[in-house]
Amino acid sequence: MKFKLIFSFFVLVTHGLWAQTGKVNGIVQDEKGSPLTGVNIQQEGSSTGVFTGKAGNYAIDIDPGEAVTLLFTHVGYTPEKRSVTAKAGETIQLNVTLTETTEVLTGVQIEGERDNRDEVSVTRIKPKSLESLPTAFGDFNKVLTTLPGVVSNNELSSTYSVRGGSFDENLIYVNDIPVYRPFLISNGQQEGLSFVNSNLVESVEFSAGGWQPKYGDKLSSVLNVDYKKPSEFGASLTLGLLGGTAHVEGATKSENITYVAGVRHKSAQYLLNTLETQGEYLPKFTDLQAYINFKLDDRTSLGVLTSYGRNRYFVKPQSRETEFGTFDRSFRLFVGFAGREILEYDTYQGGAKLTRKLSDRFRSELIASGVYALEREYTDVEGAYRLCDVDKNLGSDTFNECVYIRGIGSNYDYGRNNLEANIINLENRNTYTVNDKNTLEFGLGYSYQNIDDQLNEYTFRDSVDFVIDIESLQADNEISSEQYTGHIQHTSDLTKRITTTYGVRLNYWTLNEQLLVSPRWQVSFRPGWVRDVVFKAAAGVYQQPAFYRELRDQNGELNTDLKAQKSIHFIGGMDYNFKWWGRDFKFIGELYYKRLRDVVAYDIDNVKVRYYANNNAKAYATGLDLRVSGEFIEGTESWFSLGLLNAQEDVDGDGRGYIRRPTDQRLNIAVFFQDHLPNNPTFRVSLNLFFGSGLPFGPPQNFEKRNVFNGDTYRRLDIGFSKLFYLNREKYDEERQLMLSAEILNVLAVSNAISYTWVTDVSNNQFAVPNTLSARFLNVKLSIKI
Repeated sequence: MKFKLIFSFFVLVTHGLWAQTGKVNGIVQDEKGSPLTGVNIQQEGSSTGVFTGKAGNYAIDIDPGEAVTLLFTHVGYTPEKRSVTAKAGETIQLNVTLTETTEVLTGVQIEGERDNRDEVSVTRIKPKSLESLPTAFGDFNKVLTTLPGVVSNNELSSTYSVRGGSFDENLIYVNDIPVYRPFLISNGQQEGLSFVNSNLVESVEFSAGGWQPKYGDKLSSVLNVDYKKPSEFGASLTLGLLGGTAHVEGATKSENITYVAGVRHKSAQYLLNTLETQGEYLPKFTDLQAYINFKLDDRTSLGVLTSYGRNRYFVKPQSRETEFGTFDRSFRLFVGFAGREILEYDTYQGGAKLTRKLSDRFRSELIASGVYALEREYTDVEGAYRLCDVDKNLGSDTFNECVYIRGIGSNYDYGRNNLEANIINLENRNTYTVNDKNTLEFGLGYSYQNIDDQLNEYTFRDSVDFVIDIESLQADNEISSEQYTGHIQHTSDLTKRITTTYGVRLNYWTLNEQLLVSPRWQVSFRPGWVRDVVFKAAAGVYQQPAFYRELRDQNGELNTDLKAQKSIHFIGGMDYNFKWWGRDFKFIGELYYKRLRDVVAYDIDNVKVRYYANNNAKAYATGLDLRVSGEFIEGTESWFSLGLLNAQEDVDGDGRGYIRRPTDQRLNIAVFFQDHLPNNPTFRVSLNLFFGSGLPFGPPQNFEKRNVFNGDTYRRLDIGFSKLFYLNREKYDEERQLMLSAEILNVLAVSNAISYTWVTDVSNNQFAVPNTLSARFLNVKLSIKI
């Protein structure tokens, strides 16, 4: 009831619903006399409008007593204008016929959808959806977590896990240029934004498994993003309590040069103040990106991507109070802090892609990219704690007070960590179209990595006048290595109904002198049914050479003989397009099984992955992903996702057999839903809902009890209200607009746990104290597009 009142007040403040008006109604049809659904009717000079219903009917209020112009627009049809006059309280009937415009339905759009449906586990995301998703920072990666099989139980982080894999098993490309995330970050609240800038995006494809040989050597997923090549000038500005963005795009008159550039700033200070740990938070992240495309001649183009990310995190914690347990047995932990953390991460990334069309059938691409990262972590924090039993007897004089002290002590954390990384990539990709039914793709790649890592950290706990659990880590590591890659694949339309892609990928790493051969295969089948169904299957080998994080064990030592982790993917599923309420919908369902060997076991603490740096485990992941998407509310796209997962691993020598992997989230539900007022689509509501079952965890430094406990479920609901104003009053124009938004983050105020702090009492019993994420928060934003 409370939120209904908030929304009603929001509507009344921004629109004069009480005014007496004239009314126009009628039917909109096509040239054949068939009613058109979803036609937008807009009064020029007003920000309000309506859509036609299933029978093509509409009704719209207009300003009385003077001639007004109504604009009728629909995708695929030529806009029509009609002038009409109505007195106050008068109803005028106006029927309109729209003429079909064939050039709007471009061949590029149709072909892209067909290719997308032939590939296994690939989801195409419309960039428009990114604007409406209510999130804390507008991070691009948050739209991925609404997809089945993708998990991220941390609104402060841009990391994600796919089908039971770790955070480090995901490939990311921007215009075919690989991008990287920082190395040392251990806590979600320290993170900046993900690399991809939503304002610059043209198209998004995400594969959750079974991808083709042309993509690289990881175990879990591929994100392939293309930045825009605009044909005209445009710009945007967004300001909110948690940061802002701005971008500009355009092209020269001849369109030989196109450009997009953007800046993002994130300041999480207000949101971090809702955490249990109180203190002085000064987190700041800023990044600059630009993508410029040069058309050198009719057959040659050059795309250049540049980026700089600057992340500064400073915190002086003061105190923390956490109550946990059950009502019958409740505990309270109070911690007083002294000290501070200073974390600095600078990342420079860039690349160039030269494309040459050697003939009508042969296209060649040369891609060069580089990354330079400089990271520093300085930590000096001491926390004195008190653990006690809390009286929950409602009739007691000491209700809700500490009645028994279980433990008193202190924790001390010290760190002086520095890392410098240089990565260079070179790749040649070629596409040869043999004929209309056969395409051959092949290429070679080279990568150079140099990483210098200096670790100096220690922690200890002081309990009842004696020091316990001293952990010290000192290392000075430097590695330089090279990788050589190659791929070849063949896509063939075997018949009108069957398309297959098969090929092989090669990888050789000089550090461990291991040669990897990874064959992969996909097939799609379109039965001759009335229903638009595509059945798909894939099988392939996916091998991930260790990156620096996997080489370093929990003592800081490097295992340079570490072999690549290996996975075999088996995937089967269906893609079904159908009509519902006269509108387009899509259902995707997939079963998958992944068998892994030479696995490197790891633990997850917040967003930090701690590897054991040896190939002494085997694992598997199996599950079911379901997704239905479409216009549940006319004029808006929404979707519902369901993921079921079972991910287990068996570590040699521990005698426990198969146990749950750290990312084993058995049930994951995600909903993204959009709505608007029936007679005024400029008032919009967006809802983002997550539910995930508990992840496994265990006490630190206790390998025998890894993942023996089940964490709490993750529940989160974000909702956003927005009012849209069109800036161009002479013409209905979605590209020129102003939007006011109010977002209520974590509406249900759920205290979701991201990790656990282990505290020991005087009897040497250990207690897992949950570290919770942000509380309910109101964010207000202003966005302008021109």
